[in-house]
Amino acid sequence: MTLADKPEEACGVFAVYAPGRKVANLTFDGLYALQHRGQESAGMAVSDHQSVTVYKNMGLVSHVFDDRTLASLPGDLAIGHTRYSTTGASNWRNAQPVYRSVGPYGFAVAHNGNLTNTIALAEKIGMLPGMVSSDSDLMAELIAMRFPKDKPDSVDPSIKPGEALIDATMEVIQDLEGAYSLVLMDSEVIVAVRDPSGFRPLCLGKLEAGGYVFASETPALDVVGARFIREIDPGEMVVAGAFGVKSYHPFLKSKIDPKLCIFEFVYFARPDSRLLDQEVHGARRRMGIYLSRTLPVEADMVMGVPDSGVPAAEGYAYESKIPYGQGLVKNRYIGRTFISPDPSSRVSAVRRKLNPLSENITGKRLVVVDDSIVRGTTTRSMVKMLKAAGASEVHLRISSPPYKWPCFYGINTPSRKDLLAAKYDMEEMRTYLEADSLAFLSLPDLRAAIGFEDGFCDACLTGNYPTFISIEN
Repeated sequence: MTLADKPEEACGVFAVYAPGRKVANLTFDGLYALQHRGQESAGMAVSDHQSVTVYKNMGLVSHVFDDRTLASLPGDLAIGHTRYSTTGASNWRNAQPVYRSVGPYGFAVAHNGNLTNTIALAEKIGMLPGMVSSDSDLMAELIAMRFPKDKPDSVDPSIKPGEALIDATMEVIQDLEGAYSLVLMDSEVIVAVRDPSGFRPLCLGKLEAGGYVFASETPALDVVGARFIREIDPGEMVVAGAFGVKSYHPFLKSKIDPKLCIFEFVYFARPDSRLLDQEVHGARRRMGIYLSRTLPVEADMVMGVPDSGVPAAEGYAYESKIPYGQGLVKNRYIGRTFISPDPSSRVSAVRRKLNPLSENITGKRLVVVDDSIVRGTTTRSMVKMLKAAGASEVHLRISSPPYKWPCFYGINTPSRKDLLAAKYDMEEMRTYLEADSLAFLSLPDLRAAIGFEDGFCDACLTGNYPTFISIEN
């Protein structure tokens, strides 16, 4: 059980091809910049053109890798992964990248997203229940099955470097349903693929000294000194190797239907990430401005819930002219908090993560801005904490609409019966949270704050899933 009043993070993927350079350290830095997207496990696969070496373990990037480990991973092309589990248990077996020893040196896969037809695909190839540990493991198996079988242990001069991996991947993705932003590698090339809906972000950058980088978010490019080139289009495959980069469009145009997860803007992406040609921080600040315009309240101070609620709180304070202040201090060394399910343990976990600034809030009417409410347990504990510290009123303002439906595209959310907004109406939620008032940003205002009316998956807010979902909601 986790301290989760938010949808749990998506995974992060990173890949780099830098001829003549040792890229393990670059991959470490890239993964470190993506740590917020997954904290359960981390790993990388590195090639020196003679072998593909995979190293992965449970824990944070800084715990899995050290100088000695990185020194043992020679090579100038690599992929990396930080994981938060969606399909598959949280254990070492499901840490990524996933490796298969086919072809001359094998290949590795790292995946951000979640397939919705994993069971059907496994049954199609005759895999018994329990044989597939995760959707990522299944994808690796499907790709391996499509490798040439005639010369598995030698280099066929008629097959160019990466050709078998590219061809097999192109074939397999035609059968995949759901969300996948992938990076794959063999001994010679990096392959990056984004599903036809583009549920999860993926971008391309270029290293000044030569070479290319792929990453879930642009800050991972910045930290390794790569210049952002562009986002990978939904339904696009981009290959990087000694030849430079090549772009492929393996899907029919009729299958391309951009549906970026709207919560990348609300919560998942770092505020310094760029999505759809804009910085996420600016969009979150505009969410706060819209909140203030449409859902005003008389108060003495506006505060954000660290960290993702802060930009919207800044926007709310700017528009409302109510002073902005800090009301909670976050323990920045806590990471994700695993706790027991009983209420007393949940309250203790909130205390470990957040602590009130009593002198700032005593006797004040507070506007508390946060990005979302999922279960409501953490928010309720926070409201109690603020009032116990002396706040006279607590008015909750949420910079997204009520979260009512589970996600099947790469975000680990509770079943619908555990979602606060699915169980209660607005007044019942306010009463449960013990807030003096509660209001959520409307979906039209959320889209207006981002600057796009369409092109998003908002199924968690509306129940309108863009692909067929056979799972019980």
